[in-house]
Amino acid sequence: MSTRLVASFLLVFCGVAIWQVFSIPESTMYSEVGPVLAPSILVALLSLLGVFYLLSTISRKAPDCVHQEEERPLPGGSRRVIYLLGGGLAFILLAKLIGFLISASLCGLGVSMAFDAKFNVKTVLMVTAIAGAFWTLFSALLGVDLGPLVNFSF
Repeated sequence: MSTRLVASFLLVFCGVAIWQVFSIPESTMYSEVGPVLAPSILVALLSLLGVFYLLSTISRKAPDCVHQEEERPLPGGSRRVIYLLGGGLAFILLAKLIGFLISASLCGLGVSMAFDAKFNVKTVLMVTAIAGAFWTLFSALLGVDLGPLVNFSF
């Protein structure tokens, strides 16, 4: 897969993330730092890095192991990118519909599969436990509205 194509996908993903940041509701409690600040900074930095990466691929200054004689990319690069972006997209599209736990578990599964984790019961249980821990920490303990843990009332 071309580095320009990967950079373009990253920028599209950042565009979706920017859209999601703008859909975060304002907190009903007054605070100097609202719930939008941290995601806004993170998405802005990722978008800036994505632009720099795209510009470096256009000017052919981006490092790519395909251009080295002795180096070869790992097999399945396109599959890895699809797992990674598909997991993030699944979370974005399904979080409000079916709740945080299942959508975050699918996102974690996509990320883990992009890094060569095997699709088995152990991996599914691990990503589900991590998603549950994040929901418990942020939503139940800290009061950050992540939506319901599970929502089957469509």
